[in-house]
Amino acid sequence: MTTSNTPTSNTPTGDATATGAAAVDPAVREELARLRDSIDNIDAAVVHMLAERFKATQQVGHLKARHQLPPADPTREARQIERLRALAENAKLDPAFAEKFLNFIIAEVIRHHERIADDTAAPASG
Repeated sequence: MTTSNTPTSNTPTGDATATGAAAVDPAVREELARLRDSIDNIDAAVVHMLAERFKATQQVGHLKARHQLPPADPTREARQIERLRALAENAKLDPAFAEKFLNFIIAEVIRHHERIADDTAAPASG
């Protein structure tokens, strides 16, 4: 999942200029580039997954707005946080970090749902 015209972090600037390019073993540079390529691919996958998630939450927002449901669902959010913390623990990821990340996403989703609800409630002009 790479993009050909997206700049990556494994360009010769940065580490090479900070530490002196001649001092870095070519094998180390090669390994660093390989790891950074992997990171770049993972970042691209994360962005695409977030885009898909937000497409689904937009549909939820429209459904909630049509049926006058509140933008936030604290019970579901608490279940999701608990679930994500458990997934993080199993994946050896800091559960507190995972919770912060999900809280950030939830806040953005609620903001979108509020906007959708406002747009749905506003009288059509024309």
